[in-house]
Amino acid sequence: MAEAFKDTRILVVGGAGFVGSNLVRMLLVKEVDKVVVVDNLLSSEQENLPEDKRIDFRLGSIIDDTILGGIDDSFDYVFHLATYHGNQSSIHDPLSDHENNTLTTLKLYWHMRDFKRLKRLVYSAAGCAVAAKTEGEARATAEDAPVALEMDSPYSISKIIGEFYSVYFHRQHKLPTVRARFQNVYGPGEVLGAGQWRGTPATVWRNVTPTFIYKALKGESLPLQNEGNASRDFIYVEDICRGLMLCAERGRPGAVYNLASGVETTVRELAETINRLTGNPASPTLLPRRPWDHSIHRFGSTEKASKELGFEAQIPLEKGLRRTVAWTRENLARIEAAMDKHERHLARTESQRD
Repeated sequence: MAEAFKDTRILVVGGAGFVGSNLVRMLLVKEVDKVVVVDNLLSSEQENLPEDKRIDFRLGSIIDDTILGGIDDSFDYVFHLATYHGNQSSIHDPLSDHENNTLTTLKLYWHMRDFKRLKRLVYSAAGCAVAAKTEGEARATAEDAPVALEMDSPYSISKIIGEFYSVYFHRQHKLPTVRARFQNVYGPGEVLGAGQWRGTPATVWRNVTPTFIYKALKGESLPLQNEGNASRDFIYVEDICRGLMLCAERGRPGAVYNLASGVETTVRELAETINRLTGNPASPTLLPRRPWDHSIHRFGSTEKASKELGFEAQIPLEKGLRRTVAWTRENLARIEAAMDKHERHLARTESQRD
């Protein structure tokens, strides 16, 4: 894989985020010539990126015509990771989700439709948009699973629209899009509270794994929605980044691949493992199901990605959680600083109302 990226120019849209910054670090190891990172820092921080002269950071959204106009036909690979982070934020503000999740894809693709140098454009799709809405026994969701009209959030709608545009622009304009369907990514580098306030507590408590690890390290009870019975496919961020690079190197333009561990884990099992690894004595708090969440049990099929890309997740859950717990311990001050800025924002907002 190293030779595929050596001396190449790469664009990472959303490259200062959790997955994006991890991907940038891994690409730099591959001796790339240059990585242009475009990010509006809505749910990320520039400090996530390493100091490296090969990184060209451009602050702004890819829908900004000034930013977009600076993207020319000089890139070998593009990774489109920009998103309006998460289901709950999108439910709270569907218009912002549309602006940051749907328009980003359409404007980027339209701008690049006639590029000649581009080898692959990898789009970060979402497994939750395709997985069956079931409370019964889960089956591994394959890439050719039917897409239902019933979606749990604007986020899921936006992500599947991104897939529609990926297929359309490949067929209509020969844009070499490859769709990479994420499962539940976790690992070092995910900073609770990174970015700007987006209207709900999910701005801080954004994903289950970093939330549970932080609370467990603080000796707090872990909140189990639906009593922890929901199941997900947890995949370590290093594996996701390897999968993204394999999509760029080997993925068939127009195709879609699951980046999944293929292992179904309940949220209760996740909580029990994290409590054990952190020595947290607090018992979990059992809560009812979130009313908007109808995708109770799901995990991804690994067959196609293994066969066509040679991709398999290498980091088992407990090993990945150990690494993530260690990283969180080492970065508590940074995480709490990101969280505190939202508390200060809310305090200022309340004082202005008074």
